[in-house]
Order: sequence, then C-alpha cells, then structure tokens
Amino acid sequence: MSDLDVQLPSAFDPFAEANAEDSSAGAGSKDYVHVRVQQRNGRKSLTTVQGLKKEYSYNKILKDLKKEFCCNGTVVQDSELGQVIQLQGDQRKNVATFLVQAGLAKKESIKIHGF
Repeated sequence: MSDLDVQLPSAFDPFAEANAEDSSAGAGSKDYVHVRVQQRNGRKSLTTVQGLKKEYSYNKILKDLKKEFCCNGTVVQDSELGQVIQLQGDQRKNVATFLVQAGLAKKESIKIHGF
C-alpha cells in the first residue's frame, strides 16, 4: 500500500496563473490589469477588475462602468490585492474595451481570465 504513488485531482484554481506571474516578477515585469469572472450561483456571475493605478479614483471609474453597462457594482478593499472593482454579470470584454477607450490601460497590459 505504501509503494503506490496516488495523486488526487485538485480543484481548478482560477488565480493560479496570476499567482505564478506575481512570484516570477523580476526586473522586466509589467503591471497588468486583471479582469476576471467568478461564478456565483446558477447563472449569476461576478466580474472583478484589479491592478489599476492607485492614483485613479475607483469610485468614479465604477460610476462610469455601471452607467455604461447597466449593471450594479462596488469597490472592495482587499488586504493583499488593494482595491478591486466588482461588477454584476460577465462584463470582461466590455470592461477591457472601456479601459482602452478611456485611456486607463493599454490593450497589451490587460489580462482577461476566465473560461
């Protein structure tokens, strides 16, 4: 029994890619804006935006996003990640195009995570 090497399947970690990039951050690393989707219950989902510059007013960005996409949202303060914008629904592509058009982030610096 002890001679067998059994590997149990582990749960899928949607943040594993971002954590691997954070640990390998070196001299030439970029600051990325991460746009993720999280499944809530049933068909409900939540879009999170993290990594925007700290000098931006997150509440004003949130207000414009909510008005543009007709959804609700909030700004959450996280101990590790800083401020994170949360929006209702799967708004990944919409948020990415909005950030580029508003000049808040470059297209190359936006990472879209999810299915």
